[in-house]
Amino acid sequence: MSKVILVTGAGRGLGTDIVREALAAGHQVVATGRRPDEVEKSLGGPQDNLLVTKLDVTSLEDAEAAVQAAVDRFGRIDVLINNAGNFFAGYFEEITPAQMRRQIETNLFGPMNVTRAVLPVLPVLREQRAGHVITLSSSAGIIGQEFCVAYAASKFGVEGWMESLRYDVEPYGIHTTVVEPGFFRTELLVDGSTIWPEPTIDDYAERTTATVAAWKSMNGQQPGDPAKLARALLAIADQDKPLLRFVAGADAIEGVQAKAQELLAQAEASRELGGDLGYDDTGA
Repeated sequence: MSKVILVTGAGRGLGTDIVREALAAGHQVVATGRRPDEVEKSLGGPQDNLLVTKLDVTSLEDAEAAVQAAVDRFGRIDVLINNAGNFFAGYFEEITPAQMRRQIETNLFGPMNVTRAVLPVLPVLREQRAGHVITLSSSAGIIGQEFCVAYAASKFGVEGWMESLRYDVEPYGIHTTVVEPGFFRTELLVDGSTIWPEPTIDDYAERTTATVAAWKSMNGQQPGDPAKLARALLAIADQDKPLLRFVAGADAIEGVQAKAQELLAQAEASRELGGDLGYDDTGA
């Protein structure tokens, strides 16, 4: 069945693939980005089932305007795909407080802004008693990694928000899915999406230089195919009971399984000290 799908970050990488696959499948698509002319160009120009509109996800006003444009054009929204994001790489001591805030502003408050516009401010989905919010997290939202402290912080936040949002909106027939991809060729590691650190602390300088070189060499060599991921997301959007959490890619599945085992082991190891911390009935 044809749906109206709003996609953030549609001008490059996975966002472009999602829009192309959605259009090919017969859906009506609202493709958003900070530079709508570039978004439209990347998608091959104007199309009957395509609306391109400006959206900087850090702006709630932009989000509200994009949602209103979608409703004006197509009459409703069925699926929101929060895809926009960026990556501030580096070790914690070399990431400035301003950079950390910018990372979380884009990757966590950004999808919150768009979802806030779609749900309570302009309650398109809630009035329909239907709909689906899909938000791209990362395997780094489950597994902390070296050189990813800012990015992981933002994505761990996405995980908690989306896992809890489910309980808020599920009574209204609105589904939620948080997506945890591994390494895909999504342009995340290109200079336009990644902010690389400059070595400023001697203790980290050698590691920073080596890690930046290693990550840059990985770009274009990641094992995941973003077009296949886009098709998988559309398949989830078409499910009657969509996955609450979609772990995408063999590398991510392996990593999440290992993290789950580690958490179970840590919980068991905490039992002796942490298992009996309640009040003593004697009042002692």
